[in-house]
Amino acid sequence: MIIDLRSDTVTRLTPGMMNAIINAEVGDDVYKEDPTVNKLEQKLSEMFGMDAALFFPTGSMANQAAIKMHTQPGEQLIADKWAHVYNYEGGGVSFNSGVSCKLIDGNRGMITAAQVEESINPPDFYHSPLTSLVCLENTTNKGGGACYDFSEIVKIRKVCDSHGLGLHLDGARIWNALVARKETPKDYGKIFDTISVCLSKGLGTPMGSVLLGKREIMKKAMRVRKVLGGGMRQIGFMAAAGIYALDNHMERLAEDHKKASEISATLAKQSYIKKVEPTETNIVIFYLSEAVSEEKFMDDLLQKNIKISGMGQGKLRIVTHLDYTDEMHERFLQILNNYKK
Repeated sequence: MIIDLRSDTVTRLTPGMMNAIINAEVGDDVYKEDPTVNKLEQKLSEMFGMDAALFFPTGSMANQAAIKMHTQPGEQLIADKWAHVYNYEGGGVSFNSGVSCKLIDGNRGMITAAQVEESINPPDFYHSPLTSLVCLENTTNKGGGACYDFSEIVKIRKVCDSHGLGLHLDGARIWNALVARKETPKDYGKIFDTISVCLSKGLGTPMGSVLLGKREIMKKAMRVRKVLGGGMRQIGFMAAAGIYALDNHMERLAEDHKKASEISATLAKQSYIKKVEPTETNIVIFYLSEAVSEEKFMDDLLQKNIKISGMGQGKLRIVTHLDYTDEMHERFLQILNNYKK
């Protein structure tokens, strides 16, 4: 039995999802003639109360498209120092859009309205890049699945409005935040100009993200997707997986959160653990004590068919997901309790 806790992207198709894929009605999405893609886009637009939606192959591409739609070369966006758009998208901000990043030292990947206000370059000072966009991430990946306090997002929106800035949400794991905080998608649709949502993380589809936005900015989306190479043909098979996931896999995210919380509590009791970050959703971030070799620890787990992620600088990550069963969970907790450094 292999227990793969590196990410919630490692899941396999459920029988119900496979059935939905097999029976999907498809067409050519480049011509916008794939009825299942159109249905998915409409479903998400209505869910978030947004004007338009567009299907993308990956979350990184959806984020990069949004940044390109919001900015011009030479401008600057504001984001937390741990933001996915800066750390894990291959330098796409500069490569695709010619934009620089002003990074904020936030808390577990989250920034405040006051920090945003302080980071905006004076628009009439031509020596510095023109600030044009703020990017938030909810939940935060490198921040260990942390969830924003929605009231702070509202304050950030007010700052953006007062300075004429766009506001984009990297909502790769927004589903986890919605379930954990008992929030509604429409609340987010009212605040953000654009939102990217991922279907292949907590919801368990094989691929796909959707970019949502206000009508005026989404007029650019098809062209930008084409430029980035994201136009696909009979992609309704994957859109069908997304529709099935939205209908069947949302509420069960609470199970992933519960398991992650139990893993976090178990780790916190162990002498070989230096620190465990607060665990709100399905990601557990922890650090080993100085006497324990990270390489040996991960290798010892691998010898027991357990895979986790190293994120550098001593930071280790565990992510729970729909393929992580109760049986696997009990075995993993037992191994953690009995581990000898």
